[in-house]
Amino acid sequence: MTNSNAKKVLMVITSHADLGSTGEKTGFWVEEFAAPYYAFVDAGAHVTLASPAGGQPPVDPKSESPDAQTVATRRFDEDTESQALLAKTAKLSDVKAADYDAVFYPGGHGPLWDLTDNVESIALIESFLAANKPVAAVCHATAAFLNIKDAAGDYVVSGKAVTGFSNTEEDAVQLSDVVPFLLEDELVKRGGDYQKVADWHAFAVQDGLLITGQNPASSELAAEKLLAALAA
Repeated sequence: MTNSNAKKVLMVITSHADLGSTGEKTGFWVEEFAAPYYAFVDAGAHVTLASPAGGQPPVDPKSESPDAQTVATRRFDEDTESQALLAKTAKLSDVKAADYDAVFYPGGHGPLWDLTDNVESIALIESFLAANKPVAAVCHATAAFLNIKDAAGDYVVSGKAVTGFSNTEEDAVQLSDVVPFLLEDELVKRGGDYQKVADWHAFAVQDGLLITGQNPASSELAAEKLLAALAA
């Protein structure tokens, strides 16, 4: 039996699979989906999964490497029910902010390409914010917030404490010349108060309705901040 008072969380996952023109694959980072997903589920929230294209989102193959595994990814590997849910994500164009209490964007490099300028995603996030509902993203998915504007037409990240995958982290994975832009630079260009800690350390920040996490290690922290915002 489902709890009618359960919070409804929408998770929006990238559909983009190609790592620029390298011939390599990208997509979403498993830990950044799995850790928040289980944080929400374990807290009793009802989670809906969506992506721009619908169906099975592409997994970043590097996120399945042995050194990228966590408690959450191992749990997901054994969770056939949740794998089946992920295989049939709703189409982004079919979801409405009014049906959910919050939205969470997991990262991976994919969002840089397909969620930064996605008009449906932008309209969705703007609808959440207009309804005073929290929005969260981790790692590269903070790119989904770059072109969100408020009612006055200003970038919502302007003057706000935000984080996301840092320039030094991008350098460390040797993709600074592959990505369409450096996320840290773009957040700063839009007036964001970009904050970070040492590479690969967990860090998430909330400023009003905006919640952002820096890197894969920050995924659960960002989810916990979103749950706290929902409980407030």
